[in-house]
Order: sequence, then structure tokens, then C-alpha cells
Amino acid sequence: MRIALDPYMYRHLPLNQMTDKAAELGYEYIELSPREDFMPFYKAPRVDRARIKEFRKALSDSGVKLSSLLPMYHWASADEGLRVAAVRNWKRAIQIAVEMDCELVNSEFTGQSDKALVCENQFMRSMDELMPEFEREGVKLNIQAHPYDFCERNNEAVDIIRGLDRDWINYVYAAPHTFFYDDGKGDIAPMLKYAGDKLAHLIIADTYNHRASSGQRYIVNPPGVHATVHQHLDIGQGEVDWETFFSTLREIRFDGIATVSVFAWEDRPDQSSLMMLERVKSELCR
Repeated sequence: MRIALDPYMYRHLPLNQMTDKAAELGYEYIELSPREDFMPFYKAPRVDRARIKEFRKALSDSGVKLSSLLPMYHWASADEGLRVAAVRNWKRAIQIAVEMDCELVNSEFTGQSDKALVCENQFMRSMDELMPEFEREGVKLNIQAHPYDFCERNNEAVDIIRGLDRDWINYVYAAPHTFFYDDGKGDIAPMLKYAGDKLAHLIIADTYNHRASSGQRYIVNPPGVHATVHQHLDIGQGEVDWETFFSTLREIRFDGIATVSVFAWEDRPDQSSLMMLERVKSELCR
């Protein structure tokens, strides 16, 4: 199993300082999430051969490895122009993964929960175009359901991935999305077990149950506004059942990637990242 750091809280650092920071914290791997000087959210990649060479050198010098890249594009958008642009950006992202000797990318379904069927059809259209690219380049893909995506539920997400019927396309269980995965129950064990052999990747952070307190855990204005809220907190700061989470993973002998993905504490990122690594190691590296 590989424990990786999502270095989003360190995105202000140059690439070489970011990799040095991961090494200093004790991480052997990083999962590179969107950053403005590499692959920004939803925009074309900002990286050329020189920057790829720079990043490869930074990884080598620090001794940290790249577990995966995390491109984010509107490949399920109801807007066809956005979808076409996303496919173009995805093709470049796949090339970048190859040039980085990175065999895996991790992403989200995207789309909109209020246009679920249209967005699912758009996603499938994009996959028809992109699956040959992934297969030709030998790059694997892990997908997570994210709050507000066209698919927010665990079991449905797993079924969609199974429907694509490719050994190299697998599922990401994101703990901070737990309460969206089963509409507020947070019953983790059956969801992890339902993913079964498709479960290849974990996103680890805590969150609150948005359905608790009669849906009043969060208050948004104006009332009824279409908003989707969740957190990426340190373990123990939210309401995820971590005892069940880790014991189930041990039971099913999870052996994929576990990415520490806390975003909430840019005022104390080292403390957060160190604590999370220690906890994950203690639970999954027994």
C-alpha cells in the first residue's frame, strides 16, 4: 500500500520546495492535485517539457515518488463546448502522465447533480473518446463520486465504473464524501465492501454529516439556495466513523493508494499532515 500526500495546502511553494516538504514530513509519495503552474482546475495544462523536467528532478532530489496525478476537467458538462474542451485537456493530461512516468490518474465524475442524466450521457461520450487514449498510453484511471457530481452515491458510482468494464478503471472512496455516498447514514462498511475489487484508492479526511440536525448542520443563505457543502478536516474533527473505516479496510485487505487530503488548515499544514500520516500508518500498516 502507498500512503500519499495531496500537497494542496502547499501549492504556493515552488515544485522543488513542495517535494522537499513532503519528504520532510515523512511522505514517500505525493498525489499532485491541481495547481496553477501545472494542471489548474478545469483549464488547459500550464506545463511544458522544461517544467516536467524540473518536476522530475525535484522528485528525484527529494526521494519522493509520484503516486498519481489528479486532473480536473468538465468532461461530464451539459455544455458541449466545455465537454469538448475537457476532452482536449484530458488528452494533454494523459501525455503529461506518460512524460512523468506516472501510470495512474485520479479524477471525479463532475457534471451537475440537478442535470444527472444529461451529464452522465456526456460523461459516457467523453469516455468513448478517451478510453482508447488511456489504453494506448498505458495509463490507469481511478474515479471518485464528489458532492454535486452527476453521481454522488457510492453504490451507483461503483456500478457506473463496473459498466465501463475496463480492468484499468477503478473506484476511489473519499472519506470526506461519506455522508453524500449514502444520503446521510454514513454506514461505511457495506459501501467499502460493495466496491469490492474495484476499490483501488482512498481519499482520507474527516467531514460533518450534512443531513444531521434535520439538515441544519450547515445554514446557508438565502434559504433553499442550491449549495453543496462538505469539509476536508483532520481525522477526529468531523463525524466519519473512523474505527469502522479502518477496520473494514483491514478486513478486506486494502492494498491500493491512501491519499491524505486535508484542506482546512493552511495556517498549520505541517501539524495536520504529520498527524494524518501517523494515524494512517498506525491503522493500515500493521
